[in-house]
Amino acid sequence: MTATPAVVLVGPPGSGKSTVGAVLAERLGVTLRDTDADIELAAGKGVPEIFVEDGEPRFRALETAAVRAAVAEHDGVLSLGGGAVLSPENRALLAGLPVVFLDVALGEAMRRVGLDTPRPLLAVNPRQRWRALMEVRRPLYTEVARAVVRTEERTPDEVAQEVLDALELRPA
Repeated sequence: MTATPAVVLVGPPGSGKSTVGAVLAERLGVTLRDTDADIELAAGKGVPEIFVEDGEPRFRALETAAVRAAVAEHDGVLSLGGGAVLSPENRALLAGLPVVFLDVALGEAMRRVGLDTPRPLLAVNPRQRWRALMEVRRPLYTEVARAVVRTEERTPDEVAQEVLDALELRPA
């Protein structure tokens, strides 16, 4: 089966991909698929456990397989893990798709993520790690995105509407 996602959301932890994705899916009358959930299902354990027990390279390999499958099979809203854009293969898979980069400021991301949430790449000194991650990832998010939507100080409904407007999509 070959499908094309209606919307693909990329962005850092705390940008609202899951929350906004759910609103978009409801408005468009489609389902939301999250590649991190796909990875956890395939591995039989959570993302933090994969990082600790199997290492980041194994996680990234599982992530690329999950992105490849989701892009080919899912016609709804697709939410990618924050680091999915690090892979050149994943970026190539996203070429030509309706990708939206949900951008968020550090302070808002930290408030949303919480400092004790099990995010493997933010475990030690989360603010500094987030800044470092974004220094590397921001150009990649921008590279794959058809639109960039800021999420701080906005409701999920407002962000979802801007995504729909940016992609010129009409609710179901």
